Amino acid sequence: MKLEGSVVLITGANRGLGLEFAKQALAAGARKVYAGARDPSKITLAGVIPVKLDVTSADDVATVASQCADVTLLVNNAGIARLGGVVEGDPAALLREQMETNLFGMFNLSHAFAATLGKNGGGAILNILSIVSWVGAPALGAYAVTKAAAWGLTNELRLELRAQGTQVVGLHAGFIDTDMARGFDAPKTTPQDVVAQAYKAIAEGAEEVFVDEPTRQIHAGLSHSVYLKDVLAG
Repeated sequence: MKLEGSVVLITGANRGLGLEFAKQALAAGARKVYAGARDPSKITLAGVIPVKLDVTSADDVATVASQCADVTLLVNNAGIARLGGVVEGDPAALLREQMETNLFGMFNLSHAFAATLGKNGGGAILNILSIVSWVGAPALGAYAVTKAAAWGLTNELRLELRAQGTQVVGLHAGFIDTDMARGFDAPKTTPQDVVAQAYKAIAEGAEEVFVDEPTRQIHAGLSHSVYLKDVLAG
């Protein structure tokens, strides 16, 4: 789908990657950009429409779905990351907290806007995933579980919404140079590059986008493994 003339809703748009999605949507000629945040007063970017949106709140989601019925592109960007695995400490609480935002938040918005996108010509959903959708990360073990679940949700949404013409795109990335990745000493992709690749993928009708070399290598390895498994199974 074309970004020019579209109506975009971005979750977690007050800073970092979400803010960059809003900036580039405006620059690309989007007709309207809704910028969602728990505290809409923190949305200061000129040209966007701030909306109160906690993706874990059923009331907020229902209100936004009603008020923003012209959306043609949903960007499920909101997410949280907490240090910790799934064994030590209080892993159940850690997992539940992140699951509410990273999985159910994405589900809540996708479910609320599925029919709207269909009525508006199909449109697209962009889900922000991670390299840890595929591989474990001890320091971020619980987070990795939520992103793996979000990848599964993305794949299912793609299958179920294909008939109405909705493009569902999964974006996979390693570390991105935002506040969320602060403190990690590792190569990082700039938000500007990530967003540019994401919007290019949407424009080209892609279903997945791999924004850095580590994600491309791991995906290639997984694809090769699946291919060999299929071949050996006959």
